[in-house]
Amino acid sequence: MDLANLRDVTFTYAYADSAALEGVTLHLERGQLYGVVGTNGSGKSTLCSLLRGLIPHFHKGTVEGTVEILGRNLADWNPAELARTIGCVFDNPFTQISGIKDTVFEEIAFGLENLGVSRSDIVDRVTSISDRLGITALLPKNPNGLSGGQRQKVAFASIIAMDAEVLVIDEPTSQLDPQSSQAVFEIIADLKDRGKSIVLVEHKIDLMARYADRLVVMHAGKVVAEGPTREILAAPAVDAADVPRPEVTDLAFALESVGKGLGTIPVTRPQAEAAIAARMRGAQVHAHHVA
Repeated sequence: MDLANLRDVTFTYAYADSAALEGVTLHLERGQLYGVVGTNGSGKSTLCSLLRGLIPHFHKGTVEGTVEILGRNLADWNPAELARTIGCVFDNPFTQISGIKDTVFEEIAFGLENLGVSRSDIVDRVTSISDRLGITALLPKNPNGLSGGQRQKVAFASIIAMDAEVLVIDEPTSQLDPQSSQAVFEIIADLKDRGKSIVLVEHKIDLMARYADRLVVMHAGKVVAEGPTREILAAPAVDAADVPRPEVTDLAFALESVGKGLGTIPVTRPQAEAAIAARMRGAQVHAHHVA
């Protein structure tokens, strides 16, 4: 069963003058970590809302085309059932905190309580995910008094704790420092390794290059490219969509332009280090033969 199939999908928000998504055809397989990249206003968050069922059940508008989620037409899903199946981390953590719980522990446990999870399992899950995100010290605090970055971690923890089989995650590190961002990506990678299907919107292209299996490139409400991460980051569609490349990829293209190419286009630092090491070994062998 596929994660999602979109065929010629166009969506226009109620009262909007133009479509937020236009003619989108996209096939997403289960068990993959898909990175969604594009400039602001390219349609990334709208795509997430569609996959999550917030469109058209919560965000009103006109949907044209066919949307299938886990083999079932979107219109046939009960919103509550879809919410239990697909966990969603919004791009604005201030909208995801419930506002009705007095402690961070209760906030993270809120969704688990609604799912009927036993108290002992709730304690185990909240404790485990809080430790991994480094927010154990926040557990007794009031979530309404947290900073944006702290709220972002709590919102992320509350969704991860629910253990949904599919996760749609919209910019989970937008208010986090590099160390916290790395921790979030490591947890996302672990979830993928455990068989979860993940759609992730993120601007930090170096982290996307390292962790995403495939990239979806969006521009002006359209999907302009989709494929293996390394292949997409070396493709012209990235430039056309104004999506930055990793620094090591730009370096490889710069070297290639002056006739000193690495023989491959790396997208991560380890790939670049391996390519440079191989080139240096080749140069040493050539110098030895010349000598």
